[in-house]
Amino acid sequence: LTGEIPPEIWELTSLTYLFLSYNQLTGEIPVEIGNLTSLTDLELGYNQLTGEIPSEIGNLTNLTYLNLGYNFLTGSIPSEIGNLTNLTYLNLTTNQLTGSIPPEIGNLTNLESLYLNENELTGEIPPEIGNLDSLDRLYLFNNQLTGQIPENICDLNIDWSSSWSFNLSDNQLCPPYPSCIEDYV
Repeated sequence: LTGEIPPEIWELTSLTYLFLSYNQLTGEIPVEIGNLTSLTDLELGYNQLTGEIPSEIGNLTNLTYLNLGYNFLTGSIPSEIGNLTNLTYLNLTTNQLTGSIPPEIGNLTNLESLYLNENELTGEIPPEIGNLDSLDRLYLFNNQLTGQIPENICDLNIDWSSSWSFNLSDNQLCPPYPSCIEDYV
């Protein structure tokens, strides 16, 4: 599929599953996405979408799966992402996102997989990431993150030795590293 996502899609307020990944869709994600409050699964990855992630994404509180990866999205991750407390999967990888990881990410206590790699994110890893008790995959590599890694990252249920579960490489993170990951950074 090519072109922009038809605006009529954003009027389907009872829609629970929207899978438009692996196409050549262009244009921006409109603020009207916030109308789809029944959505549990939103997959727009692997397209050519541009612009910012609208803060109205925070209205989609029933979402359990959100994939916006492999697009050309810019701007920062909206703090409203923290409203999506039912999320188990969040993929924003391989975009052009800037700014810091919002501390509200720590509200996503059901999150199992977090992919923020291959963006242009800056600042420190927020200590709130230690709140993600269900997390077993954490990919933050190929960003411009700085500072020290929060010690409470060791509280997460991640196999630190597996590159399939954890990767923080290609950032500018400073030692000393938390004991659980010092051999794997």
